[in-house]
Amino acid sequence: MPEIILMNDSRVADIPVRECGEPLVDLRELPYLRVDTRLADPVGAYALLREGAAARLTRAAQLLPEGLRLLATEGYRPLGLQQRYFARYEAELRAAHPDWPEPYVRTQASRSLSPPEIGPHVAGAAVDLTLCTDSGTELDLGTPVNASPEESDGACYTAAPGISPTARANRRTLSAALTTAGFANYPTEWWHWSYGDRYWALTTGAPTALYGPADAYAN
Repeated sequence: MPEIILMNDSRVADIPVRECGEPLVDLRELPYLRVDTRLADPVGAYALLREGAAARLTRAAQLLPEGLRLLATEGYRPLGLQQRYFARYEAELRAAHPDWPEPYVRTQASRSLSPPEIGPHVAGAAVDLTLCTDSGTELDLGTPVNASPEESDGACYTAAPGISPTARANRRTLSAALTTAGFANYPTEWWHWSYGDRYWALTTGAPTALYGPADAYAN
């Protein structure tokens, strides 16, 4: 596999942010898209995404083969929630590997979760997605959404070898639609796609990120 730049890399943190002020919009109101409730929260933050990213998501959904839909599982993630997720995963890794130095724990945690200060989900710029049929049946993409490298033996990586031909083909279908619509993938997670955040800027060559933390736009 080619080099994978993790979210904790200084090259990601060094990307400047020029906040454009776009509001968060509700993905449940978009056509051509299903929103799953497995990570639903009381205020519906999970179903929100920045307006520009949401428009591109609609475009991606229209690019899918007939009979398929995008199934979104989580968009915006408030900063406090990201902090809790990241701290919990770091604690799990420390417990499993007490010999790891602290910087390495952070690096390994960044394979599955972004450091909170970088978080694409915190910016309302990232959405976790899989594919389903028109009736809502999920397709095989090799692992469940949000499977960690430990749980999946690395099969969560977008270009992981060893997954079935069906899962590989479905990942290609998902990637083709989202890439064409302007999204960037985090290559340790086949389901994680973003537009307008620092990681997107780094991978696409954009001079700045468009979105910083979205708490101010979550009303």
